[in-house]
Amino acid sequence: MIDRNVATVIDAEKCNGCELCIKVCPSETISMQDGKAHVTGDRSLQCGHCVAVCPVDAVRVDTIDEKSLSFNGFDLQNDRLPHGEPDTARLVQLMASRRSCRNYSGQTVDRSVLEDLVKIGTTAPSGTNCQNWTFTLFPDPAAVAEFRQRIGSFFEKLNRMAEKKWMRKMLKLIGKSELDDYYREYYQSVKDGFKEWELYGRDRLFHGAPAVIVVATRPGGSCPKEDALLATQNILLAAHSMGLGSCLIGFAVEAIQNDSSIQRYLTIPAEETVCSVIAIGYPEEKYEGLTGRKKFVMRYFEAGPTQTA
Repeated sequence: MIDRNVATVIDAEKCNGCELCIKVCPSETISMQDGKAHVTGDRSLQCGHCVAVCPVDAVRVDTIDEKSLSFNGFDLQNDRLPHGEPDTARLVQLMASRRSCRNYSGQTVDRSVLEDLVKIGTTAPSGTNCQNWTFTLFPDPAAVAEFRQRIGSFFEKLNRMAEKKWMRKMLKLIGKSELDDYYREYYQSVKDGFKEWELYGRDRLFHGAPAVIVVATRPGGSCPKEDALLATQNILLAAHSMGLGSCLIGFAVEAIQNDSSIQRYLTIPAEETVCSVIAIGYPEEKYEGLTGRKKFVMRYFEAGPTQTA
């Protein structure tokens, strides 16, 4: 259930009657009375637009955590960057510089750094300001090792099933080709990964990362999974700027979504949906330049007369 209760408070003595809060309020929570802004609506997105736009600091939203923009590793200026800042080229350079890291040093990541990453994640936009994301932290190699063992057990069972040709054929006959698809695409690489772990102790799942962040979402809202992935992108970019490497671990997401016992073991409530698993650590690799991306599809829709066949 999304909280839409009104938590907006306006200090009438400070209010200068500029009406800016009314113009930006998406839920018509505020209106003018006797030249002052007043809370008159019965619903609110609790987005804080009114707080951010007020030039005289007359508005607050009580559900906003004042500490959410207080960080352990750096001080954040309270001034909002205007449209056009920062420099676009520098921003794109950050985006293009961040790469998936699969080689980590043995240095652990301080819990305060992980907490900062989560806070940065929550600055992402969310549909109708639901902010229904949750974050589960695995802060050290011991916690990551337990997580890896659970994911590994899932894929050991899956590989044993995929080895059975008769099972793959039977499932295909009833229109379920997922196991056969898995066999062709992933079976051998997963098998090789287990062998490397047994022979050399090489971690092909989390790549030796000393910490992991699991991003999930509670039910409700207009697009909760997309919201969680936007928060994930914030974490990935922030990690790079903080000197950390990161890697999305899709195999872990697949295992959790197909084996509810893993989610229970991780103490993530059953009603939550895991959307991403992020390996985090200090990189033991260095790249010298940027690379481009694959060719992509881009379309324009042009308004015009309806075409009929």
